[in-house]
Amino acid sequence: MASTAPIGVFDSGMGGISVVREIHRQLPHEDILFLGDSAHAPYGMKTPQEVRALSESIVEHFVEQGAKAVVIACNTATSAAVNALRERYDIPIIGMEPALKVACDRGHGTRQHVIVAATELTLRERKFETLMERFSSRHTIERQPCPQLVEVVEHGQLHDHDLVMETLHGYFDGYDLDSVDAVVLGCTHFVFYRDYFRELLPDHVVIVDGNAGTAHHLEVVLESLGQLAPEDHDGSVTLANSDDDERFADLSASLLAGDWAHGTPTVTVRAD
Repeated sequence: MASTAPIGVFDSGMGGISVVREIHRQLPHEDILFLGDSAHAPYGMKTPQEVRALSESIVEHFVEQGAKAVVIACNTATSAAVNALRERYDIPIIGMEPALKVACDRGHGTRQHVIVAATELTLRERKFETLMERFSSRHTIERQPCPQLVEVVEHGQLHDHDLVMETLHGYFDGYDLDSVDAVVLGCTHFVFYRDYFRELLPDHVVIVDGNAGTAHHLEVVLESLGQLAPEDHDGSVTLANSDDDERFADLSASLLAGDWAHGTPTVTVRAD
């Protein structure tokens, strides 16, 4: 049976809006509730216990609003909290992890040199360690924490070209980039930097993120449960933030804006 119940999506801040964009592209009939937890950002510098407690509070909030599924649009929160959330709630909880498999598989059996850019917590959590163990014997995988990239987005500085490029060079100039096959954007904030990464990296280096795969997985899960929204339903996006500073509302709307394949969604922006 079709369902017009909303899908909850959350992140430690603004990065998850890149996932909201992709979900709306693939599932334009769905109502999406996004919560950016900027009041407690960045998650990547917190303990797993702190991230777990924050995540549980947010998911409880979505459940109270009747969400039929929740997407953790944050690799850090997925690493720290997804198992606990799935044990506690009986709705689908869709997590994210750096798209390392995609980056390695594209070599069709040849050894790949891959840099995974993510937050410090994502890269040191056991979940990512387990993921690395699946591929590190056959591929060269390097971890690169990039905490300042989160801050640039959160402070609305994404359009400061000189600042962004200086920050990227600080993280990546130590690599022989000509030997790299792929860079994995292992934080949803980093997806907003795709054009900057393209400018930084040699043309042959592939840039990989997990947003499209996450949206597709959500679609498959909802379809299997018969809970996709009907095709005559006009999907909407509600953007909320735990910090009531008006600049977060303006920044949220700015990051969501763009060209839409299925028409512009109805967008509501509020503090939460």
